[in-house]
Amino acid sequence: MPRTSATKSRRKAEEPVESGAGVPRSFWTGTLSFGLVTIPVELYTATRSNRRSLRMLAPDGTPLSRRYFTAEGKQLDNADLERGYAVDDETFVVVQDEELERLLPEQSRDINLTRFVPEGSVPPLFYDRAYVLAPARGVSSAYRLLASTMERLGKVGIATFVMRERQYVVAISARDGVLRAETLRFADELRTPESVGIEHKREPSAGSLKPMRAAIKKLSSARLPARELKDNYWERVEKLVAEKKKNHQDVVALPESVEAEEGGAEIVDLMALLQKSLAENDQSSAKKKSARPGVKKARANSGHARKVEARVSARERKKAS
Repeated sequence: MPRTSATKSRRKAEEPVESGAGVPRSFWTGTLSFGLVTIPVELYTATRSNRRSLRMLAPDGTPLSRRYFTAEGKQLDNADLERGYAVDDETFVVVQDEELERLLPEQSRDINLTRFVPEGSVPPLFYDRAYVLAPARGVSSAYRLLASTMERLGKVGIATFVMRERQYVVAISARDGVLRAETLRFADELRTPESVGIEHKREPSAGSLKPMRAAIKKLSSARLPARELKDNYWERVEKLVAEKKKNHQDVVALPESVEAEEGGAEIVDLMALLQKSLAENDQSSAKKKSARPGVKKARANSGHARKVEARVSARERKKAS
């Protein structure tokens, strides 16, 4: 049965999107809301993969593609493929795309905060994918206020939202004035210690703990150095490839009928861009306040703030005319 357009358009939630200028684009926009608070936000992937592309090639250098065949050897087109739910090793129930689409969650552009919990109360195993929750339409006072309050209270917000036809539970945290969202795995996706053969044992004696404590203390540090979080494997692969290319060893050229893939997008530090945007917004707000002392003074009196602002705006319009 042919695939529907909705099925064809599905993409992984963590897929990054880069703009032509090298600045990442948000792949989801919506509203963060709880109570009477609504904040327009955008989602950006907070991580990027360092994996390089390795293609399967034929002896003549032609890239290979995947094909599906029946047990009798008949090749199938994509339109011939159907989905089957495995009841057991030998029994499948065929499920149509239209049936699956009717079960999808209702589309929404809201991230609904349902509760706040202390930092560290969510076990690390539940965390899945990391995202940056950036303010849309410029930095708003509500965004800054929420991030600052959560950070000072040491709270993490738990929310639900729909992204690309799938419902997620996310943990929203704040650091350095920036909100971050991490999708959470569901409870039934985690294995228990018992399922991998770890049985509960009684606590060791205090005397037996001393050597282990000393060994751990010897290797302890105040923080984890970023230089230790480095994968050197792909550097060795690139060095091997460069050496073989230089020596014209095992180098094959793509046939003219096959177009070469474009180079990777420029690497952009999203957090640095967001921090810069927040700083520029602060400077801009400070300049506006210093340029309009009459308004700043009037805001101290909430009962007359709007009237004073209106008078100042009227003077500015009169001067401009």
